[in-house]
Amino acid sequence: MLTNFPLRILLVCWLAMFIQASANAEGSTQTKKVEFEAIMQALANAWNQGDTQAAADLFSKNAVYSQPPDTQLYQGRDKLYEFFGGANGRPGAMSMTRHHLAYNENAQIGLGEFSFTYGSTAHGVAVVKIEEGKITNWREYWVSSDLGWKEFVKENDF
Repeated sequence: MLTNFPLRILLVCWLAMFIQASANAEGSTQTKKVEFEAIMQALANAWNQGDTQAAADLFSKNAVYSQPPDTQLYQGRDKLYEFFGGANGRPGAMSMTRHHLAYNENAQIGLGEFSFTYGSTAHGVAVVKIEEGKITNWREYWVSSDLGWKEFVKENDF
């Protein structure tokens, strides 16, 4: 029995290393904070350049984009592509400015505070779910305002 003890220890250590390696491999598909920030910046850039295809490509095939409770609801990348302007783009310029981003790597959920102008200006927050490097869920809350960002947040600018 004692002669098998080192072999058993070796097998247990090997099994533990295998389990850890498997867990690391599974976790490797998780989007890191820096990748989330890059996705959000790429989206702002695409909207600012009127590149509807680049914007839509950042969303998963079955993405859900909403403004609760039922102001806006778009399901699927194809619907988002059309909402963003489709093949012809939007008739006017869009402008998105990001103010703050926060991201929980474990939950794969982030928040982005923004100002968006398309005819009129809105300041708001989007809650975003990421899976495999794509936006699967986008839920936004915003307020229309003629004020610039600094005037809008006033004394609570940080």
